[in-house]
Amino acid sequence: MKFESTVKDKTYSLEFNETLSNVEVNGTKHDIKFLQISNGRHLLRLGRKTYLIDNISKTGSKIDFTLNSKWFDVNVKDEQAILLDKMGFQGALSGGGDNLIAPMPGKILNVMVTVGDQVKQCDPLIILEAMKMENELKAPIDGTISAIQVETGKSVDKKAILIEIKAIG
Repeated sequence: MKFESTVKDKTYSLEFNETLSNVEVNGTKHDIKFLQISNGRHLLRLGRKTYLIDNISKTGSKIDFTLNSKWFDVNVKDEQAILLDKMGFQGALSGGGDNLIAPMPGKILNVMVTVGDQVKQCDPLIILEAMKMENELKAPIDGTISAIQVETGKSVDKKAILIEIKAIG
Protein backbone atom coordinates (compact mmCIF):
# COMPACT_ATOMS: atom_id res chain seq x y z
CA MET A 1 0.00 0.00 0.00
CA LYS A 2 1.40 3.33 -1.06
CA PHE A 3 0.66 6.66 0.57
CA GLU A 4 2.00 10.16 0.40
CA SER A 5 1.87 12.34 3.50
CA THR A 6 2.61 16.02 3.83
CA VAL A 7 3.61 17.51 7.19
CA LYS A 8 4.08 21.28 7.09
CA ASP A 9 5.77 21.70 3.69
CA LYS A 10 7.61 18.38 3.61
CA THR A 11 6.22 15.40 1.67
CA TYR A 12 6.98 11.78 2.55
CA SER A 13 6.50 8.72 0.35
CA LEU A 14 5.26 5.72 2.37
CA GLU A 15 4.96 2.14 1.22
CA PHE A 16 3.67 -0.53 3.63
CA ASN A 17 4.11 -4.26 3.12
CA GLU A 18 1.01 -6.52 3.12
CA THR A 19 1.27 -7.41 6.82
CA LEU A 20 1.89 -3.79 7.90
CA SER A 21 5.04 -4.90 9.72
CA ASN A 22 7.34 -2.92 7.47
CA VAL A 23 7.25 0.58 5.98
CA GLU A 24 9.53 2.25 3.46
CA VAL A 25 9.75 6.01 4.09
CA ASN A 26 11.36 7.95 1.22
CA GLY A 27 13.27 4.81 0.24
CA THR A 28 14.42 3.79 3.76
CA LYS A 29 12.90 0.62 5.24
CA HIS A 30 11.74 0.43 8.86
CA ASP A 31 10.15 -2.29 10.97
CA ILE A 32 6.90 -1.05 12.52
CA LYS A 33 4.35 -2.19 15.05
CA PHE A 34 1.10 -0.34 15.71
CA LEU A 35 -0.93 -1.12 18.84
CA GLN A 36 -4.18 0.34 20.15
CA ILE A 37 -3.83 0.66 23.91
CA SER A 38 -6.98 2.43 25.23
CA ASN A 39 -9.37 5.34 24.75
CA GLY A 40 -8.23 5.99 21.18
CA ARG A 41 -4.56 5.98 22.16
CA HIS A 42 -2.02 4.07 20.09
CA LEU A 43 1.61 3.07 20.35
CA LEU A 44 3.76 3.15 17.24
CA ARG A 45 7.09 1.37 17.28
CA LEU A 46 9.25 2.51 14.37
CA GLY A 47 12.54 0.68 14.37
CA ARG A 48 13.79 1.01 17.97
CA LYS A 49 11.76 4.13 18.85
CA THR A 50 8.29 4.11 20.41
CA TYR A 51 5.75 6.92 20.00
CA LEU A 52 2.42 7.62 21.73
CA ILE A 53 -0.29 8.73 19.28
CA ASP A 54 -3.42 10.36 20.73
CA ASN A 55 -6.22 12.84 19.94
CA ILE A 56 -6.72 11.50 16.42
CA SER A 57 -9.26 13.20 14.16
CA LYS A 58 -9.78 12.84 10.41
CA THR A 59 -11.46 15.21 7.97
CA GLY A 60 -11.18 14.18 4.34
CA SER A 61 -7.50 13.62 3.62
CA LYS A 62 -6.36 15.62 6.68
CA ILE A 63 -5.44 13.83 9.91
CA ASP A 64 -4.74 15.71 13.15
CA PHE A 65 -3.11 13.97 16.11
CA THR A 66 -0.60 14.30 18.90
CA LEU A 67 2.66 12.38 18.73
CA ASN A 68 4.35 12.26 22.13
CA SER A 69 2.17 15.28 23.12
CA LYS A 70 3.18 17.39 20.09
CA TRP A 71 0.41 18.36 17.61
CA PHE A 72 0.67 17.36 13.94
CA ASP A 73 -1.56 18.15 10.96
CA VAL A 74 -0.93 15.69 8.14
CA ASN A 75 -2.44 15.50 4.66
CA VAL A 76 -2.51 11.93 3.36
CA LYS A 77 -3.05 10.69 -0.20
CA ASP A 78 -3.75 7.05 -1.04
CA GLU A 79 -2.55 5.32 -4.24
CA GLN A 80 -5.57 6.48 -6.24
CA ALA A 81 -5.15 10.14 -5.23
CA ILE A 82 -1.40 9.98 -6.00
CA LEU A 83 -2.12 8.55 -9.47
CA LEU A 84 -4.80 11.16 -10.20
CA ASP A 85 -2.39 13.93 -9.15
CA LYS A 86 0.28 12.56 -11.49
CA MET A 87 -2.27 12.56 -14.32
CA GLY A 88 -3.21 16.17 -13.59
CA PHE A 89 -6.55 15.59 -11.85
CA GLN A 90 -5.68 17.08 -8.44
CA GLY A 91 -8.55 17.03 -5.97
CA ALA A 92 -10.91 15.61 -8.56
CA LEU A 93 -12.44 12.90 -6.42
CA SER A 94 -14.17 15.11 -3.91
CA GLY A 95 -15.26 17.85 -6.28
CA GLY A 96 -15.81 20.09 -3.30
CA GLY A 97 -19.09 20.33 -1.47
CA ASP A 98 -21.75 17.66 -1.63
CA ASN A 99 -21.17 16.22 -5.11
CA LEU A 100 -19.10 13.37 -6.45
CA ILE A 101 -17.44 14.76 -9.57
CA ALA A 102 -15.89 12.74 -12.43
CA PRO A 103 -12.10 13.18 -12.14
CA MET A 104 -11.67 12.30 -15.83
CA PRO A 105 -13.78 11.29 -18.81
CA GLY A 106 -14.80 7.65 -18.77
CA LYS A 107 -17.52 5.03 -18.75
CA ILE A 108 -19.65 4.15 -15.70
CA LEU A 109 -19.20 0.42 -15.00
CA ASN A 110 -21.14 0.22 -11.73
CA VAL A 111 -23.23 2.48 -9.51
CA MET A 112 -23.08 0.92 -6.04
CA VAL A 113 -25.69 3.10 -4.26
CA THR A 114 -29.28 4.22 -4.71
CA VAL A 115 -31.10 7.43 -3.82
CA GLY A 116 -31.77 7.49 -0.08
CA ASP A 117 -28.75 5.37 0.91
CA GLN A 118 -26.68 6.71 3.79
CA VAL A 119 -22.94 6.73 3.11
CA LYS A 120 -19.82 7.46 5.10
CA GLN A 121 -16.86 9.39 3.75
CA CYS A 122 -14.66 7.10 1.63
CA ASP A 123 -17.44 4.55 1.00
CA PRO A 124 -17.21 3.31 -2.60
CA LEU A 125 -19.99 4.77 -4.79
CA ILE A 126 -19.10 4.28 -8.46
CA ILE A 127 -16.69 2.33 -10.63
CA LEU A 128 -15.48 4.54 -13.51
CA GLU A 129 -13.47 3.02 -16.36
CA ALA A 130 -10.95 5.46 -17.77
CA MET A 131 -7.75 4.86 -19.75
CA LYS A 132 -8.28 1.07 -19.48
CA MET A 133 -8.32 1.26 -15.67
CA GLU A 134 -11.18 0.72 -13.23
CA ASN A 135 -11.34 3.57 -10.72
CA GLU A 136 -13.34 3.25 -7.51
CA LEU A 137 -14.80 6.68 -6.73
CA LYS A 138 -15.57 7.23 -3.06
CA ALA A 139 -17.92 9.43 -1.06
CA PRO A 140 -16.35 12.83 -0.34
CA ILE A 141 -18.51 13.32 2.81
CA ASP A 142 -20.85 11.53 5.23
CA GLY A 143 -24.39 11.93 3.97
CA THR A 144 -27.48 10.67 2.19
CA ILE A 145 -27.56 10.07 -1.57
CA SER A 146 -29.98 12.72 -2.88
CA ALA A 147 -29.56 12.22 -6.64
CA ILE A 148 -27.71 9.98 -9.07
CA GLN A 149 -26.94 11.73 -12.36
CA VAL A 150 -25.45 8.77 -14.26
CA GLU A 151 -26.33 5.27 -15.44
CA THR A 152 -24.27 2.12 -15.79
CA GLY A 153 -22.79 1.84 -19.28
CA LYS A 154 -22.99 5.57 -20.04
CA SER A 155 -19.98 7.79 -20.74
CA VAL A 156 -19.26 10.90 -18.69
CA ASP A 157 -17.11 13.96 -19.21
CA LYS A 158 -14.44 15.25 -16.84
CA LYS A 159 -16.00 17.33 -14.01
CA ALA A 160 -19.50 15.92 -14.63
CA ILE A 161 -21.61 15.61 -11.47
CA LEU A 162 -22.07 11.89 -10.88
CA ILE A 163 -23.83 11.76 -7.50
CA GLU A 164 -25.31 14.42 -5.24
CA ILE A 165 -24.99 13.85 -1.51
CA LYS A 166 -26.84 15.71 1.21
CA ALA A 167 -24.47 16.16 4.15
CA ILE A 168 -25.46 14.68 7.50
CA GLY A 169 -25.55 17.21 10.31
